[in-house]
Amino acid sequence: MSILFTPMKLGEMEISNRFIRSATYEAMAKENGEISDKLIKLYQTLAKGNIGLIISSLSAVNSIGRSTKYEISLHNDDMIPGMQKLVNAIHQENGKIAFQLYHAGLQTRKDFIGTKPIAPSSKIRNPLTFAKPKEMSEEQIDETIKAFGEATRRVIEAGADAIQIHAAHTYLINQFISPFFNHRKDKWGGSDENLFRFLKEVILEVKKILPKDKALLVKLNTDDHTKREGIKPPLAAKYAKWLTDLGIDALEISCGTSWFNIFTLCRGDVPVSEIVQALPSWKRPLGKMIFKKRKGKFDFIEPYNLEAAKVIKPVIGDLPLILVGGIRKMDQMEDILNNKYADLISMSRPFIREPYLVKSLKEGKKTSSDCLSCNRCIAAIFNDIPVGCYVQGFPKKK
Repeated sequence: MSILFTPMKLGEMEISNRFIRSATYEAMAKENGEISDKLIKLYQTLAKGNIGLIISSLSAVNSIGRSTKYEISLHNDDMIPGMQKLVNAIHQENGKIAFQLYHAGLQTRKDFIGTKPIAPSSKIRNPLTFAKPKEMSEEQIDETIKAFGEATRRVIEAGADAIQIHAAHTYLINQFISPFFNHRKDKWGGSDENLFRFLKEVILEVKKILPKDKALLVKLNTDDHTKREGIKPPLAAKYAKWLTDLGIDALEISCGTSWFNIFTLCRGDVPVSEIVQALPSWKRPLGKMIFKKRKGKFDFIEPYNLEAAKVIKPVIGDLPLILVGGIRKMDQMEDILNNKYADLISMSRPFIREPYLVKSLKEGKKTSSDCLSCNRCIAAIFNDIPVGCYVQGFPKKK
């Protein structure tokens, strides 16, 4: 039997195979952040496809940490019943679910959250609004750390199997740990240890609440792909070692920015016309010019985080390493695991196109994903359209 279909333990939690559905924003939650019936149906389908662990889309730990209109939110106890329904639906199909906890930091808008966005430093502007965020006070930092703990409590009350702390893609934790974004001079910035402090304190807070039989995962950037140097693989390896020492149960490595340039983390085509459809008419000419310049610069390449994995895996030893980014072929996946470059394979876009991909691979019906990396699924969420494979045609925004 292929190594891909052997079980794996993440802490005390065992999953049935080596496949992870990487966190994927679906634009399907209710506007207040509650789980919708559409989301439950989607996740139930993924569970039926025999994916070892499903990681939810990014789920905000408080109301000012949200960044998108239809994302999951964990900001109060009213969210728990919907989460329970989602968890139960996945468990009925013998699947397992981890909620991804995050805070947007500067990657949100004042008109959306009702207040000025916050960040470790005020120097870096929001790339879409050009607004500067407010530098977080000690009180705000402490409140945010506690919000991660409270969100963990709600996830556990809902019956989930694990949580993942999102420290990638330029959201708040990534902003703290990256020297590109963090320009603080106090204990929360400066040295590598100080840059790491916020993530460390979040993990310590979460571990106070998380039962031992629930897994704690972290998603970490290995390369920020920013104009000036942020996180690169050597710094990511240092962080990975510190995360191992803190007793996390698995590490997923990724790269790139989200609002700054999403194609650094979702390499492939740049669907210009579909993306600019999301903009007001007066902004579309500028948007078209910006995105046209990106065409051809972020073409799809196969496992584009593999070299970083080769740097990080030796540092973390037996800690399970989850690799995402450009993995499409079964023989490629097996090679990564057999050579111990990583322990699990994480995918997002392939499961948008083929939720039953794992089942098809196991049954010998396929040897690779049909995903073309056309990125129309990414364009959909820019437009607040539910995520889907739109390779045959793109819907108009309502």
